[in-house]
Amino acid sequence: MELRPAVLLGLLCVLPITSSARPRSSDLGIPFGGQPGALNAITDVKGVEVGHVTLNTGAQVRTGVTAVLPRGREAVAQPVFAATHDLNGSGEMTGTHWVKESGLLSGPVMISDTHAVGAVHEGVITWAQKRDLTWELGLPVVAETWDGFLHDIDGFHVRPLHAMQALDAARPGPVTEGSVGGGTGMICHGFKGGIGTASRKLPAEQGGYTLGVLVQCNYGSRRLFSVAGAPVGEEIPDLRSCYFGDAPPKGPYRANLPPCSRRASAGPPPPEGMGSIIVVVATDAPLLPHQLDRVARRVPLAIGKLGGLGENASGDIFLAFSTQPVSSTHVAPVSMLDNERMTPLFEATVQATQEAILNSMLASDTMTGFQSVRVHGLPPERLVKALRKYGRLPPAPKPTK
Repeated sequence: MELRPAVLLGLLCVLPITSSARPRSSDLGIPFGGQPGALNAITDVKGVEVGHVTLNTGAQVRTGVTAVLPRGREAVAQPVFAATHDLNGSGEMTGTHWVKESGLLSGPVMISDTHAVGAVHEGVITWAQKRDLTWELGLPVVAETWDGFLHDIDGFHVRPLHAMQALDAARPGPVTEGSVGGGTGMICHGFKGGIGTASRKLPAEQGGYTLGVLVQCNYGSRRLFSVAGAPVGEEIPDLRSCYFGDAPPKGPYRANLPPCSRRASAGPPPPEGMGSIIVVVATDAPLLPHQLDRVARRVPLAIGKLGGLGENASGDIFLAFSTQPVSSTHVAPVSMLDNERMTPLFEATVQATQEAILNSMLASDTMTGFQSVRVHGLPPERLVKALRKYGRLPPAPKPTK
């Protein structure tokens, strides 16, 4: 049954694009390297806007939609040079055939849950119709990760209206992270995950370019989770997913969860490495599509540093774009950075992607969702303790007498 707009609006939470109250990686001094931009977000790249719609209602709905607009709403139909790459293809990102064929991305990059791809796709087309842009935005890019552990994913709670609301909510400036938008019900390395972002500003002698990353993080095992070389997953082996109530949850990967009242598992734990990650890389460097492909292919290096393997059931899909002007004339003049000057952008991609992934976890509180399943947030103090133990952060200051 289709919900009336008044009912939908009652369920809808359009979050403002504001910074998280929880500490970010940079607040903790975690050494990923490089110089962040002013906001340490993908929106440090001029023109980029981000919008979220979060659906977090009742006991079963933990999902939403995130929109990334490369040139903002006012210039949404103006194309950008773009490229895509996947580490493992157990996932979906629509519209990429044309991106690969043409080297261009027209319109937003939308991110939601696995069963919402169709609704979000319809929402982008409907939004475009209202603006006479159906030709320009006719092949929407919609990516997904699976949030069926915490969310009633079979309930099809995301509707086209939510995609339209996410587009209308897009703004420049600070980006809300954690359990928001498409990342609301996601899990990362066994902790609560979601949306994260970070950026790097190259020094003037390397071109002064800005590169920003936004991730929807829902991948990875606890056992292999590593930060700055420290085996954080080994140092925090507890805080595993569990359930409240008398009846154990049903469905894929939930049946063997232990009750939260005790630590012992009732059966074998869910397989590690399930899930996916979507990564969007933006830059103002003058890169052509084949160079953006090179940038996108560096994202897996960051995932590997944190302990991701591109596991069999993980959809690890990436899109990179450049905001340099693209002329609509018959013969279009463009700029191209010398390949000899691209290595700093590769390094910035690896640095910012690692930080964005960790930011998605640090910004996410413990969440209880569908069928009373609980997933714990990453405790910042235990992360810091692990990093200090392995010499990745300075020792704690001694108390003064």
